[in-house]
Amino acid sequence: MKQKNPLTSIRYTITLLLTGLLLSSCGSVPFTGRRQLQLVSNEEVIALSLQQYQEFIRTAPLESGTADAQMVTRIGSRIAKAVETFYTNNGYQSELENYAWEFKLVKENSVNAFAMPGGKVVIYTGLLPVTQTEEALAVVIGHEIAHVIARHSNERLSQQVALQYGGAIAGGLLGNSQAMQQLGSTVFGLGAQFGVMMPYARKQEYEADEIGLIVMAMAGYNPQVAVPFWTRMAQNSQGGEVPEFLSTHPTDSKRIARINEIMPQVLTYYKGAGVQNTTSTPIETKAAVPAGSDTKKARTSEEWSF
Repeated sequence: MKQKNPLTSIRYTITLLLTGLLLSSCGSVPFTGRRQLQLVSNEEVIALSLQQYQEFIRTAPLESGTADAQMVTRIGSRIAKAVETFYTNNGYQSELENYAWEFKLVKENSVNAFAMPGGKVVIYTGLLPVTQTEEALAVVIGHEIAHVIARHSNERLSQQVALQYGGAIAGGLLGNSQAMQQLGSTVFGLGAQFGVMMPYARKQEYEADEIGLIVMAMAGYNPQVAVPFWTRMAQNSQGGEVPEFLSTHPTDSKRIARINEIMPQVLTYYKGAGVQNTTSTPIETKAAVPAGSDTKKARTSEEWSF
């Protein structure tokens, strides 16, 4: 009788352990229901990213008090409020624990935007000439908020844990603060540059498009402005460098085709209270969110409130 190789048994055992760990560490994305890997808790992800975000904010040329800065805050708070109202009405308010929404405008010519776990969203002034209207800017902010609530950063960090360390997970990597800090720096490391983060996978970008359109529609912004906006983005990048936050995104034609495909479903969330507005002349808007008046206010920074 042939004797089994002990190493083979060990590898088999480790494979089973890892498979069980991965299967037990799956969550689902709101609105789409896609299963995703979540080896790291949302609290840990937020803590890892917060220090990087704070360092970035300390040195970034923030624009505040201007009409454009107020518009960024208004759009973000309006969409965040719609998200929290929807979650509360459907019994998912615990999903947004530890979130403290902030919406910053950085005075920089880059056509760029990014979001960090916990509700930190940054828009660059270079994007405003392309968005042109408040509703079109809501497409971008909705997209970034979607990355946050879909926990795409958690998924990226979990994938890095699984790919880089494999069997080391069973040995306690998740309890190794130094290792996790190093991974966090890789995933969230903004450093001294603007928005230099590990790129999202294209499936996450498609998902952020879909969820972003849904949440902006819930907030009363007309999601149908997305196609003209992405068309302008395509024209803006022709013959030049692709904007940093689009460098790994789906091609313009595929993105627009996908948006047109899902638009009928997205419009079911739209309450018809969209606003038409230019970036230079902001107007007061009326929030249009799912019915229900017994909802709590969103947790925000002290800079603004609903």
